[in-house]
Amino acid sequence: MSDPAINSYQDLRVWQDGMALAEACYRLVAGFPREELFAMSSQIRRAATSIPANIAEGYGRENTQSFIQYLRIANGSLKELETHLLLSERVGLLDKRRIATPMEQCASLGKMLRSLIRSLQRKVSKR
Repeated sequence: MSDPAINSYQDLRVWQDGMALAEACYRLVAGFPREELFAMSSQIRRAATSIPANIAEGYGRENTQSFIQYLRIANGSLKELETHLLLSERVGLLDKRRIATPMEQCASLGKMLRSLIRSLQRKVSKR
């Protein structure tokens, strides 16, 4: 967290990509049937917004161990989101084509989260 180019959680690429994914998910569920408004639609939006929110919260703790823990929570929310997207496809709310891009975003973001976690863990273990 001491990179001079990073002045805020908003400078973190992982947060920026998390926000882009959350925005994409909001747009994706906008066409869901009204009866899904408080069911799957809500679950997808909640999981998607939890990702960048936890990245920001962890960064704001100004403690590397806490940041790592919140990044893990964000990664858990990412897996929850993937599951909701896949289930939405299975039950016919979305087709494979519509979830392809968000699923690719999930895969990319997951790699970034795991890489950042490993990097911070190495930093902590050197102390």
